[in-house]
Amino acid sequence: MLDVRRLRLLRELARRGTIAAVAEALAFSPSAVSQQLSVLEREAGLPLLERTGRRVRLTPAGQNLVRHAEAVLERLEEAAADLAEARSGLAGALRIGAFPTATRAIVPAALVALARRHPGLEPMVSETDPAAVAHALRAGDLDVALVHEYDFVPAPREPGLTTQPLYRESMYLAAPMPAADPAPAADPAPGPDQGAVLRAYADAPWITATCGTLCHAMAVRACQAAGFTPRIRHRVDEFTTVLALVAAGQGVAVVPHLGVAGPAGPAVSLTRLLMERRTKVAFRSGAAAHPAVAAFAAALRAAVPPELATPPSPE
Repeated sequence: MLDVRRLRLLRELARRGTIAAVAEALAFSPSAVSQQLSVLEREAGLPLLERTGRRVRLTPAGQNLVRHAEAVLERLEEAAADLAEARSGLAGALRIGAFPTATRAIVPAALVALARRHPGLEPMVSETDPAAVAHALRAGDLDVALVHEYDFVPAPREPGLTTQPLYRESMYLAAPMPAADPAPAADPAPGPDQGAVLRAYADAPWITATCGTLCHAMAVRACQAAGFTPRIRHRVDEFTTVLALVAAGQGVAVVPHLGVAGPAGPAVSLTRLLMERRTKVAFRSGAAAHPAVAAFAAALRAAVPPELATPPSPE
């Protein structure tokens, strides 16, 4: 009989690439992971891994077993959802991942609504960059999370995960206000040539998110699509701080609608771009019917400003 816990380790190895990465993600020692995978090979009755020096890769049989593991783990999530639905009332921890702007602008109102309807639930929010969400969900560190993608940085489809659209935002080019114009500007409609808007600041210093984040990749790729590589001066993840640096004349930046919600300040000019940021709710495949996950997703949708909301169809 194949052990589900060992199947999960094999699935993580297929996604993360090394035993050391699996061990770090799941709080095991590398030797413990290796031992468990060796036991799984004995259970399977044939080699699942090919060892080349310090690295391993899955054999065709191992890759096929990972596909079965995905299906097994999804059915287990569905079983957990059915059991949770059979209980009277929701209770216990709900581990939530969210990126900073959503944590500030959407999540608090959703938590208020969730507490009102399900006081036994204990939501636990951790700020998590969308790039790290898939591993955290598959490892069981999170139950549900908010992720986003940009026009220039589409999110890859992640095995074992399901997403539902939540809202979409316009993007803006934030630049210091010219001294001769004391009033802030925010164009109501995108300009006819996004590339021209960005190229006007090709020689300016830029403010982006930290390297390795989707927000950083979005800004760099948008500029490259416009024909130049940005000269990055500051790397900051919080958009409120980004706007403060823009107002101080430290550079220009691309920011989303929720990042500029409210007055941007008299020293910042905002030009709407053709780009969008799309935010989704993510959870393990099979968990859509879990009452706690479904309740939080519903609370999130109710907290989204009507002009940003998108239908909750699964992807």
